[in-house]
Amino acid sequence: MKKLTVGILAHRVGNIFPNSKFLSDLVTEGRKLGACVYVFSHKDVQEDSRTIRGFTPISAGRWAGEPCPWPDVVIDFCRKLYKPFRDMRRREDLFVYANHKFTYKWKAMKLFAESDKLKRWIPKTFLYSPQALEQMIETHDLVYVKPGNGTGGHSVLKINKTGDGYRLQGRKRSGRIVATPVMTKQRVIRWINRWVQTEKIRSGSFMVQQGLDLQLIPRRQVDVRLLIQKNEIGNWEVTGKVLRVGAKNSPTTNLSYGDGKAMVFQTFIHSRFGLDKAKEIELECEELAHRLMEVVEERFGSMVEFGLDVGIDVNGQVWLIEANPKPGHRAFIKAKESATYLKSIRRPIQYAIHLANEHLGEGTNDPCCEQAIRENVILDMD
Repeated sequence: MKKLTVGILAHRVGNIFPNSKFLSDLVTEGRKLGACVYVFSHKDVQEDSRTIRGFTPISAGRWAGEPCPWPDVVIDFCRKLYKPFRDMRRREDLFVYANHKFTYKWKAMKLFAESDKLKRWIPKTFLYSPQALEQMIETHDLVYVKPGNGTGGHSVLKINKTGDGYRLQGRKRSGRIVATPVMTKQRVIRWINRWVQTEKIRSGSFMVQQGLDLQLIPRRQVDVRLLIQKNEIGNWEVTGKVLRVGAKNSPTTNLSYGDGKAMVFQTFIHSRFGLDKAKEIELECEELAHRLMEVVEERFGSMVEFGLDVGIDVNGQVWLIEANPKPGHRAFIKAKESATYLKSIRRPIQYAIHLANEHLGEGTNDPCCEQAIRENVILDMD
């Protein structure tokens, strides 16, 4: 029987695949599962000849590219949502995709807040305007302003009400943390109006959200990255949960800047809330994840995985902060949960194989491309 071919759609910049360890691990695990797996970008598709310039990792941490057969199924892990990619993604006749297109964070949060299945977990969220901001800072002691199309904690701003005014803490697009006291509500609104202009991502809008007291450790924001994935028979399972702890005085918990840390979820939650409450919190997090996937797939179609950023406030109440269809997996590595990380890599490939078999029956595509030889183009991994 010929091997199934799985294409991983990703972003390539010259000789670099961003997030290359994750992509390399997907290819490696795919081989172990008996599939041909390669990585490609929208630039590598040769529609006339029905071939793709696919890339596979080779020795010494490098990539090599060669013409590969058309994939039986494609998993979209491209995080760069620019026009050429979007144009290709609209072509429903081009590939069998394992995951459908999702939407911007603001539209997603609006959908979740209106859903009877989810609204009890959603903090109050509005599309940003000076009027919405004023209403929120009058009502809540803690408010967040965040981009509706952002990722990685970029451009997020935290507004704390203090005894003599307000304290603003933000992370700029560059990753730099800024903090400043502001005395009056009117100055807060002017300051943040400038922020949403200078720190916006592409042409995206911002949203203003009810803040949550997530300082389970003094002066540090704490949240949970929960990963839910399709398994080898197409059912949703929670693969793992990891606690993310932000740097001191950081407005976010994102780990990509190197100033936060990851911890084992169960160990910390048990010590913070006790065994009975911790078990209740864990079950509620998993219920939230499964209900969210019901809502997402009803609206957008089948998906492969979702990363949920879940807040557990100081009273033990569970909240959905945001949901991401192309989440990072590195938090499991940072928490030294290597078995969970490996499972998180295998499951997308297992589901893609299951989906390809459903579409093709017992038949398969052309023979798989083998590891590219040294004469091919070599790409350095980032």
